[in-house]
Amino acid sequence: MVVSQSTAESQAASGRPVVLCQNLTKVFKDFWLRQNARAVENLSFEIRPREVFGLLGPNGSGKSTTIKIILGLLRPTSGRIAVFGKPPTDVAVKRRIGYLPEESYLYQFLNARETLNYYAKLFQLDYRTRQRRIDELIDMVGLAGAQFRPVRDYSKGMQRRIGIAQALINDPDFLVLDEPTTGLDPVGTRQVKDLIIELGRRGKTILLSSHLLADVEDCVHRMVVLYGGQKREEGTCDSLLEVEDRTTIETDTLDEDTVAEIDAVIRRRTAGSKSIRRVSHPRQSLEEYFLQIVEKARSSHVATSGAQSGGPTAAFLLGEESRASGDQLIEQLTAQSAPEPPAAAVVHPAVRAEQVRPSGPDADIIGALTSSESSEHGPSLPTRAEQPAEPRSEPNTKPGRPPEAVDTDIISRLTGEEGDSTGRQSP
Repeated sequence: MVVSQSTAESQAASGRPVVLCQNLTKVFKDFWLRQNARAVENLSFEIRPREVFGLLGPNGSGKSTTIKIILGLLRPTSGRIAVFGKPPTDVAVKRRIGYLPEESYLYQFLNARETLNYYAKLFQLDYRTRQRRIDELIDMVGLAGAQFRPVRDYSKGMQRRIGIAQALINDPDFLVLDEPTTGLDPVGTRQVKDLIIELGRRGKTILLSSHLLADVEDCVHRMVVLYGGQKREEGTCDSLLEVEDRTTIETDTLDEDTVAEIDAVIRRRTAGSKSIRRVSHPRQSLEEYFLQIVEKARSSHVATSGAQSGGPTAAFLLGEESRASGDQLIEQLTAQSAPEPPAAAVVHPAVRAEQVRPSGPDADIIGALTSSESSEHGPSLPTRAEQPAEPRSEPNTKPGRPPEAVDTDIISRLTGEEGDSTGRQSP
């Protein structure tokens, strides 16, 4: 069986890590080239396709430095780094990456739509694609009611939301999120976590760096823990968080007698070495309780001037953009094949002037002016229905008279006075 080159390349790409770090080291030096700080030391890990990978560690552990190396913003002192099998400085690689920095650097005088339009133009997206994605992203992050307000008027959480939309405008294959929930309220935090989980299910590769361990625990498949620039632990959430020396049994509510009998059985089976340590009732988390309160307020239609609840995930992030484009193409072809309406009949200006004949004291003046113009441009076109023209008095415009005499005659008619041929008033 012969396999084409494109098929072989796609198969190789599917099994190749999205990010491969081998013995990565980064040393910062001062002006005199003396070693100032060793931010990353001998770090090795890989991020596989279609997984959500967590990067954990306290402040100064090398997380931000590692992210900047992956993005091609810093060069490693030693070691190897590859993104999609290429150096991270390759422009073709950067087109496939979406990045949300820890602090969103936005133009304060632009509004949400202008901000997203600016970043979309950097990726050379056409006008229709830009507008469609901007509408979907603004609705998704809950800024539809504030999309025309300048970014400088946004709260920190609202700026974080528009930053998330900016990171998704190019529909990236690899998404890098550095502290994505910083500044967000619990509702926004929950929505961002749901978005990360949904994008992971849809095949996006995501690198998540956060100090909020609960957020990482809810989203990631695998993680690496850094300290002092070195890797301390790596593995899946289940393998790292499982407590092997304890067992949890969940049942419905039990009375005290039943609990005592169970405890007696445990003591008897373990020769008294083990017993029930604690009996408690499960409780909901503070996040769940807070979200319930917010949902009750929203169901009561309580007004708010801040960010609203986000809408559904943008269609282009779910792979539904091609279907929408096909529907638009069908609409365009249908519109082009529709018969054009018949053109309206064009009426000559002379005919239009004949149909709408002026009346009143100015009729003589307008008639004199139009008759002189008609004599210069030739005979006028016949009207639709020949009607006898009403007799009207023509001003005394004899050949050879100077223009001043004609003007005086017209003024005299308006004022009710008679003028002679020389323009003097008659006694």
